[in-house]
Amino acid sequence: MGYWEWGDAANPRVVVCVHGLSRQGRDFDTLARDLSSDYRVICPDVVGRGRSGWLADPRLYAVPTYVADMVTLVARLNVPEVHWVGTSMGGLIGIALAAQQGTPITRLVLNDVGPVIEPGFIPRVLGYLGVPAFWRTLEEAADATWAISRGFGPHTREQWQALTRHQLVPAEQDGPAGKLSGFKPHYDPAIAVPVRAATPETAAAGEAMLWHLYDRIACPTLLLRGAESDLLSPATAAAMAARGPRCTVHELPGVGHAPTLVAEDQRAVVRRFLLAP
Repeated sequence: MGYWEWGDAANPRVVVCVHGLSRQGRDFDTLARDLSSDYRVICPDVVGRGRSGWLADPRLYAVPTYVADMVTLVARLNVPEVHWVGTSMGGLIGIALAAQQGTPITRLVLNDVGPVIEPGFIPRVLGYLGVPAFWRTLEEAADATWAISRGFGPHTREQWQALTRHQLVPAEQDGPAGKLSGFKPHYDPAIAVPVRAATPETAAAGEAMLWHLYDRIACPTLLLRGAESDLLSPATAAAMAARGPRCTVHELPGVGHAPTLVAEDQRAVVRRFLLAP
């Protein structure tokens, strides 16, 4: 497992930031810099993404595998407790880990995710997840990824290129005059296999299990919701505020799925919650 570390390595206060389905740990660069004066910040690349290894069996690209990996990562950090910021998939991993007896998570931020995944979200993601892609330049890649990422909310060109840069790995493709050099996505295309294999029955079972886990969480929990999210509905957010850890809900206007936590106002909400008495 590759992971990125910010702040003082001897700081006992640790926050772990875990990314979404097809992303990687460098998504949190801006937030990590912001938090590094108070925390040791750890931003892992979940297996199959970024600099982490790929799995031989793609069916194992699932939350139970990711939770086991994160238990190992936290043990490596050698601290008794951590705070957790999880975007989308990273939030689902956080729910599962925070629900365990003796969990190390003492404060939890769920970024635009809950036990219920709205049905329209999966078809949208499958429109690009695991689909072969090749771009000649960073600019071309940034334009292409922005076209499928408008839900992330407003970003400057520089901010979006910074988020795109670490999503890419050098690649070659055959062209009319020989090999073309460029970039491709920095993840294993096989992460799409379990998503494509999901059925209404497995989705319902997964939702029931996630509610069961969520209801076992006892630590303070903050739920961020993009006001235009197509993954997390207002009804699900309201239910999460009324049961389990009775999370605090903060809605972010002008953003869908999922807030990148690059904007200063988004970072401020997270920082206030993590550092509150």
